[in-house]
Formats: sequence, C-alpha cells, structure tokens
Amino acid sequence: MHIPSLKDQVSAEEWQLRVDLAVCYRLVALYGWSDLVFTHISAKLPESVSGAGAHQFLINPYGLMFDEITASSLVKVDEQCNKVIDTPFPVNPAGFVIHSAVHAARADAGCVLHTHTRAGVAVSAQQCGVLPISQQSTFVLASLAYHAYEGVAIRDDEKVRLQADMGSANFLMLRNHGLLVVGKTIADAFLSMYTFENTCRIQIDAQAGGALTEVNPLIVKGVAQAMRVQTGGMGGAFVWPSLIRKLDKLDDSYKS
Repeated sequence: MHIPSLKDQVSAEEWQLRVDLAVCYRLVALYGWSDLVFTHISAKLPESVSGAGAHQFLINPYGLMFDEITASSLVKVDEQCNKVIDTPFPVNPAGFVIHSAVHAARADAGCVLHTHTRAGVAVSAQQCGVLPISQQSTFVLASLAYHAYEGVAIRDDEKVRLQADMGSANFLMLRNHGLLVVGKTIADAFLSMYTFENTCRIQIDAQAGGALTEVNPLIVKGVAQAMRVQTGGMGGAFVWPSLIRKLDKLDDSYKS
C-alpha cells in the first residue's frame, strides 16, 4: 500500500509525534497486544501545532492493522473526531469516545493507550481486580482506577462517569473490557501498558499455581514516591530509544 508522505506538509514537531505514535502502534503489534483493528492509541498535538485553545489528536486510520501504520497514515482529528487534514483513510468516531473523554478531563494526557488483551480482559473480569502479588503490580496499584462495564463504549453520556472513575489515576481497568493507560508522552504510555499487561499476565499465571503471597501494603503505598524519585514517573524516556532500535532492526517502514 502506497501512502504519500506528509513529512513536508506538517511541522517538524508534528512529524516527530507522528513517528513516535507510529512506533507505538508497531510495538503494540510486535508485543501481541493488538486486537485486529479494534483498539486505539491517541496522541495529543501541542498547542504550538493545533493552535491556542484548540485540541487536536492523532489516531490510527480505521481498517489498517497496527503493523501497517506509518507516520503519514495517522489521521489528525479534532475533539469530535472530525478529520483536520484530508485523508483517504476512515476514522472510527465510536472508538474515539473513551479517548476523547480522557483527553478532555486530563490536561496531562499526552497519549492514551487502550488494549483488549487476553490477560487484561481476564483480570478485568475478576472481582478482585489487580492483586498485589508482583513488583509489576505495585507500580500499577500506585495509580489504579476502575470503571464498570456499560456495554460497547459508544455513548457520550458514559464519558462523565468514566472521567469521574479515572480521576488522576494513570492506569484504568475497564471492567469486562480491557486496559487503558495515560502517559505524558507516548513513551511513558507504552511503558505503562507494558507494566500493566505484564501485571495481568503474571496474575493469571500465579493464580493457576496455587496459594498466593501478597506484597506488604506498606510497600505498595511507598511505590508511587519511589517511582518519582528513581525514574521521574514510568521512565518511558529511558527505554524508548532501545525500543526504536529494536523496531528498526525488524522493519523501519513506520517512518514513511
């Protein structure tokens, strides 16, 4: 599929965001977190690109597999998921409902990443939710919220409840649905989802093995501060360059 490059038609700042988001989509596919074409990763454009007071976002072209997405194929939309730049690719307004709700409520949400992985959905269906049984889980529990399932997320009236449930948390478990993370950057969001997904995988595996040992609650309470001191958050900037190198060895077509 030939996709004309937008590199010379957008600002350098927007192009870099497009490249990083395309990397994120490719990595989600590489790690097996995609659900055909049915989930989304959105990135908010800075006001220096979208204009003062305006809110614009990049999202995947609906119908492309995540390992097909390139910097130029990403679609720029406004808060109502209307296209800002003409493109032959369709978008999925219904799929943007959750993302638009989070972006509207969280000024710090540079990137919102949502998945429907097997382990994530499995834990989201458990009454106990995330258990404090691994080091990974302590990072998640330091900033975790839950939102009850209300059916396929296509109704605007659900946004208010989702926003209230999420609050200031960076990890959101959508009950019976999947996982969602918020990051200040695309790199932060990816690393948060990596941690969230592994937390769920570990939990499902551990539950199959017998009695569980839980982490001391005092340790869980201290994790949030430890994360800020050691990594400045989830520390996406530390791992992002190595992930790009990993992807470049396999396929660097995301740059087009």
